[in-house]
Amino acid sequence: MRIPTRRSQTLKATQGEDVCYVTKQGLQELQDRLQRLEAQHKQAIVDVQITAERGDFSENAEYQEAKARMRRLDASIFTLKDKLKRVTVIQAQENGRVQLGSVVVLEGEGGPRTFQIVGPQETNPMRGRISHLSPLGASLMGKREGELLEVEMGKKKMTFLVKGIQNT
Repeated sequence: MRIPTRRSQTLKATQGEDVCYVTKQGLQELQDRLQRLEAQHKQAIVDVQITAERGDFSENAEYQEAKARMRRLDASIFTLKDKLKRVTVIQAQENGRVQLGSVVVLEGEGGPRTFQIVGPQETNPMRGRISHLSPLGASLMGKREGELLEVEMGKKKMTFLVKGIQNT
């Protein structure tokens, strides 16, 4: 008998081959999240057992909700474990160039801005953490202090000067 696969499972399987670049702090956050999810999963199992004892499964809404919660936790744990298998911790090297993990100070329209170049898993532009795959991050990779770069952001072309690089 062949078990059907959902479209989301097929997509996750094809995405699972990529390397996941994270900082040491990002790795710790992923591991902490996995521990929290596994603790919640243990409680979800207990909840399913308790609600199962209350009678008819087809009309037991609490049981159905407990099973759904357990399935969501299972999926999250599976995804997180898969991501942790593919993790590569960013190791900065002092070579004077922008690389993964670098903190870069840019001078452009609106004054100086500081960004950290991280992998797609840790991006948060509001906190100054941009992906090395984003237009700005990709343009910055390999640049040295004092170099100019032009970045096309939507319909607008912006010019920045690399003021400082700190490889952490």
